[in-house]
Amino acid sequence: MKKTCNPYQSRLDDFVETVRERKLDAAIVYNQANIRSLTGIDCDNAALVVEFRKGRPDVRFYTDFRYVPMVHRVAPQLKVVDLKRLKFAGDRVGYEPTMPHARFLKLQKAHPKTEFVDVDDAVKALRSVKTADEIAKLRAAEALNSEIWAEAQAQFKPGMSELQMARTIRHLMIEKGEGEAFETIVCVGANAAECHHVPDGTVWDGKAPVLVDMGVKLDGYCSDMTRNIVPKRPAPLYRKIYDLVLKANMAAIAAAKPGMTCGKLDRVARKIIEDAGFGKSFGHSLGHGVGIEIHEAPSVRKGDKTVLKPGMLVTIEPGVYLEGNLGVRIEDLVVITETGCEVLSPSPK
Repeated sequence: MKKTCNPYQSRLDDFVETVRERKLDAAIVYNQANIRSLTGIDCDNAALVVEFRKGRPDVRFYTDFRYVPMVHRVAPQLKVVDLKRLKFAGDRVGYEPTMPHARFLKLQKAHPKTEFVDVDDAVKALRSVKTADEIAKLRAAEALNSEIWAEAQAQFKPGMSELQMARTIRHLMIEKGEGEAFETIVCVGANAAECHHVPDGTVWDGKAPVLVDMGVKLDGYCSDMTRNIVPKRPAPLYRKIYDLVLKANMAAIAAAKPGMTCGKLDRVARKIIEDAGFGKSFGHSLGHGVGIEIHEAPSVRKGDKTVLKPGMLVTIEPGVYLEGNLGVRIEDLVVITETGCEVLSPSPK
């Protein structure tokens, strides 16, 4: 392959080496997000093929006429071939099990003697460490998310429903960014006990607590943050839970560093909540990776052995949910650095 200044080339080179190390004759990548993470090309009708011929890698990008100029512009080092001429050969070929079943059956029919080997984990692992270019885009997306949150709060008025509040955020995301990275969650009062509550007609009286989980998309990359509107005079239990969740959030941020496993990071926050007697009310993982997609590797969950590395971005989002009463989640997006982590979510909490 010819050298290029494409910031994704190093990741593609690493993928080629992974294919070699796993003793595969070829590998085919269809997933749009995976293709973008390996090439920088955002294309909804394409396949990336790595094939070894006499020990030498041959990388080909298959797409249709509509996208050829874009490929030439974004990744001029890639060999572009018409998607109708897609081909590869070998006894062992890597593939993504996430591809549509019909497409996989078609591959099997065309290559009846080929053993198809799952390489999705390899691509996801490579995607989990972001390039400097990706970190810059994610930083900008998270900054815009915080800006939108500040503007949205200024527009929230007593008498508005959850749907109206969510719509306010959505409109700002469309105006200032590329829309929602996921469907905005707005929870008034006891509705926050539902982790992924779907906004409805529940009206905010201006006094009840509000939980908002939101993320704007910018330049193709996602952001993610959860904040709460805390009443001026919160009920004692709400104040207790809020302070507990904030303590767990801040402790995990202080602890996050390279070389630490995701499971150990999860444990830092989970132990604080368990020691306070609310362990059963924190039922989800501490966090997840964020990038082209809102949920990416790594997964910061109980027992996970994945080791954090500089360049990984993860959410830190402990929560406590008491059904019929209240729910509090506080979420920040952080990037793992050489010595610890940097919080990318500037909004007050």
